[in-house]
Amino acid sequence: MSNQNHAAWITEAKAKLQVKEAPFPKADADQVVIRSHAIGINPVDWLVQKNDDFPGLAYPAILGCDVAGEVYEVGEGVRHVKKGDRVMACALGLVSNPAQGAFQHYIILPSLAVAKIPASMSFTEAAVLPLNVSTAALLLFKKEALGLPLPPAPGSAFETNKSVLIWGGSTSVGACAIQLAVAAGVKVVTVASPHNLSKLKDLGAAAAFDYKSPSVIDDILTALEGTEFAGVCDAISGDAPKSWGPVYTKLGGRFGSALAPQDMPEGIQGTMVGALLIMAPQEKEVGEAIWGQWIESALAKGVVKARPPPLVVGKGLEKLQEAMEVQKKGVSYQKVVVEV
Repeated sequence: MSNQNHAAWITEAKAKLQVKEAPFPKADADQVVIRSHAIGINPVDWLVQKNDDFPGLAYPAILGCDVAGEVYEVGEGVRHVKKGDRVMACALGLVSNPAQGAFQHYIILPSLAVAKIPASMSFTEAAVLPLNVSTAALLLFKKEALGLPLPPAPGSAFETNKSVLIWGGSTSVGACAIQLAVAAGVKVVTVASPHNLSKLKDLGAAAAFDYKSPSVIDDILTALEGTEFAGVCDAISGDAPKSWGPVYTKLGGRFGSALAPQDMPEGIQGTMVGALLIMAPQEKEVGEAIWGQWIESALAKGVVKARPPPLVVGKGLEKLQEAMEVQKKGVSYQKVVVEV
């Protein structure tokens, strides 16, 4: 009996997901086939479904950017993982082809997008991380964004006098950015809702403030005194620059944004990042440094933890549509995940 694969397809713009058969992938050179066990849900998934103008996307398509599972097959030249290894991966279907979308049982990806996870980490925990790692890495380390120094080998004693403001520290991207910045020796100041502040300090933030506090800007400026301010890592985007703009006005610095920002302070330099391009040639320096050399060791040594924790909606590809609806309604310091 031949192997079978199934996927949750979006067959046309704005259509609901449909679980149907999909081609079974075969690994070529430098590729890895993964049997998925957990899939993470991101805002981009329901945004693509809600709209009909995602650049370059052709229908039918397979969405999904986060997957954790077991290596089923490796192609020629793949050395860092083997059949049976437990891994997480950044799925690239939105910028590649349906075979590389996460919403399926068997997914094929370039080997650089795949990293082993420690035995202590569950698949549902691992599915929290891939897109967040990629997004946070580009926001912090891409030269056109904040341009911070790349982190050294995990566990190395390393400090700089640099600092960063992470706006939206309790978001999935924000929580990951805190951990990556701290690992790079950067002082982190962040904002979130009051009930999440202690959790962000546990991740390594030097200071965390209520983003609605009347004194939040003064508190941030005080916390940043005596440091070399790199700029703002904006994990919220939208009209968030209205809130953090006064920090730039006072201290300068750059910005990196996860989504398209509005009302940017005049004169500020920086960029919005496309996390799924981290494997592309133009992002080679950051992509290879983080995914090729750093993240596996960082997970093994506990330098990067699966935060925010997973909110498991259910099991099976049929649950992915429901999971997108849950994510769309909003969650607080949780990442929506489906087991498969």
